[in-house]
Amino acid sequence: MTLTRTLTINVLGLGVASVLIVALWGQQLGIAGVLLLSIVLLGGVISAVHHVDVIAAYVGRVFGAVILALAVTIIEVSLIVSVLVASGESAASLGRDTVFAAVMIATNGIIGLSVVAATLRSSTSSFNSEGSGAALGAIAVIATLSLVVPSFTTGSFGPTFTTPQLVFVGLAALGVYVLFLYILTVRNREHFEDPASPPTQSLTVVPTRVAFALSVIFLALALVGVVLLAQVLSPSVESAVTGAGFPLTFVAVIIALVILLPEGTAAFRFARVGHLQASFNIGYGSALASIGLTIPALVVVSFLLDFDLVFGLRPVDIVLFILTLVVSTVTVASHRVTLFQGGLHLAIFSAFLFLAISP
Repeated sequence: MTLTRTLTINVLGLGVASVLIVALWGQQLGIAGVLLLSIVLLGGVISAVHHVDVIAAYVGRVFGAVILALAVTIIEVSLIVSVLVASGESAASLGRDTVFAAVMIATNGIIGLSVVAATLRSSTSSFNSEGSGAALGAIAVIATLSLVVPSFTTGSFGPTFTTPQLVFVGLAALGVYVLFLYILTVRNREHFEDPASPPTQSLTVVPTRVAFALSVIFLALALVGVVLLAQVLSPSVESAVTGAGFPLTFVAVIIALVILLPEGTAAFRFARVGHLQASFNIGYGSALASIGLTIPALVVVSFLLDFDLVFGLRPVDIVLFILTLVVSTVTVASHRVTLFQGGLHLAIFSAFLFLAISP
């Protein structure tokens, strides 16, 4: 895509988003309005991720990974906070549900579809189990400490944390994510590459300085647009979802799907051409970026907004999470997978979606 065409598409997209924000600000939207703004919002997320990719190709893998993580966190937290402010205490568990949805979508949906796509091309497909195992371990630690432990603590009422526990969990999540990022980008890069697979072809051409500068500008504008669109959309989300017969937890699934759709598409595309390791890096990396930075951000939000956020998972979600860890451990225990493993992950993912939309 030429620079002129990219510039034109971004300007048009920002123009449409700006008109909708001004025209619909403060209004209660119907289902049609919610769907329209949701599509525009998704376009903003995709645009932001694209510009992060361009920036990463210019500044390098390390800073690119950090920028992507920060951009995803800004989008995710802005969507969560917008609904929290609009819905109040009735959405106290939205942060928990969104983080859990991101974990389930990434570890079962993205990984499962990637394995299926790769094994349809060949009866078996290889990857580096050392890197994937490390990523899975980091996900298990952060998710267990932040989402499972509060269901069993007794220091506060319900599945919540006391203030010291909340601070500890936020710091622990951030510490584990930073450690993983160091291992991924500096200490053990080779663990996240598959010697049996040829190098992946992504943004191999380094962008020009002009393209880099434009991506920085449009990334900032896209993030601002997403935050403002979320402000317009959030007051109408609860009524639209409940009016359609879905529980409020379905909002969390939608947020997680919007956040992870661009990276999930990239993972599937890599798997189709035989680069399963790249798909695993994207899938597990997306889960870690979503949970590792969102949990600390939610801790800060809970203090700023004086909300007692619910962090502990429901018993049925804990069961699904344990099942995910068991099946994922079997998947990454060997450096080769078959169609069977992909089917198992998709079965868990289907169960998660079914239970999420069941009143």
